[in-house]
Amino acid sequence: MSIGKEILFFFGALGAFNGFILSLYFLFFTKKKYLTNLFLGAALLALSIRIAVTVFVYFNNNLHKTWLQIGLSACLLIGPLLYYTLKSGLENTVSKKWKLHLGIWLFAILSIGILYPYQNYPVLWNYYFVAFIFVQWFSYLFISGFESRVVFQKIIWNYDSSSAAERWFGAVFFGNASIFLAYFLGFSRIPFVSCLTGALAFTFILYLIILILLHRKKTDDLFLLNFQKGKKLTDAESLMIDQKLEKIMNEKELYKNPNLSLKKLSEEINIPGHQLSQFLNNSLGKNFTSYINEFRINEACRIIIASDKLTLESVGYDVGFNSKSTFFAAFKKHTGTTPLNYQLQELSLR
Repeated sequence: MSIGKEILFFFGALGAFNGFILSLYFLFFTKKKYLTNLFLGAALLALSIRIAVTVFVYFNNNLHKTWLQIGLSACLLIGPLLYYTLKSGLENTVSKKWKLHLGIWLFAILSIGILYPYQNYPVLWNYYFVAFIFVQWFSYLFISGFESRVVFQKIIWNYDSSSAAERWFGAVFFGNASIFLAYFLGFSRIPFVSCLTGALAFTFILYLIILILLHRKKTDDLFLLNFQKGKKLTDAESLMIDQKLEKIMNEKELYKNPNLSLKKLSEEINIPGHQLSQFLNNSLGKNFTSYINEFRINEACRIIIASDKLTLESVGYDVGFNSKSTFFAAFKKHTGTTPLNYQLQELSLR
């Protein structure tokens, strides 16, 4: 091996090794066990496995085919883990279905690996499975970028006003995208680009992440966008959010969507989700559910007064509730009476 190749091998292997160490840190040794930490640690572990295999295969063509299979299989977890890293950090919560989601991919990896091992089906892996892996990885990158677009737009167009957490998530996303691009170009046989480029890109981005962590005395604020709860919105910001909310809720009647979420509403008024949550809690003294249910109940009262021909259950569905029991409970909470009593009182007044 020439000196040049030895240097490349050293940096590639060193990046993979440090990636393993950093992944273990996020998985087991951080003081606060945010889901974001765990997802990021798992994503780094999957990337480190892929990088390690790339480096050793590049310099040793006789490496057993099982290692190639492990390296390619690890790629199927990178996209989903990146998606949940961003989602859990940006929204401070994540659906419990994440276990099922990742479990399906793990099951697929094990099943395909047993039924169609690389050793016996190299053509199938090198052409069809690799193509699927890149499509899957790119799909998760696209979805992650799309759902995080408000934060990324803020970083790109108004970097100085972006928070450390927003810049951190931006670095995680664009770092992953760079590694994907390097690998994709390498597999596409682009001149002067090889899969080792992906390994070197990973090493560079990994050390950038380490520098960020070492530079900050406190890192907990990097993993949740609304970590700094003490920072209040200015009067101008609160007024702007209030006006946007009133306009969008009255004009588009978004509350009638039973699947409306804090994230979707924040995107409609083009502000980060943590700012909307902060406004609702601090300025209005309500959580998201209570705020939306007020609009729904007010609309339900209007419908009940206007017509007694509709069933109360259908009224609940019309205004955005997804079940009868939820509608009745919310109605009583906001009006102090049941929908039926409210209807009877209105009829008695006619």
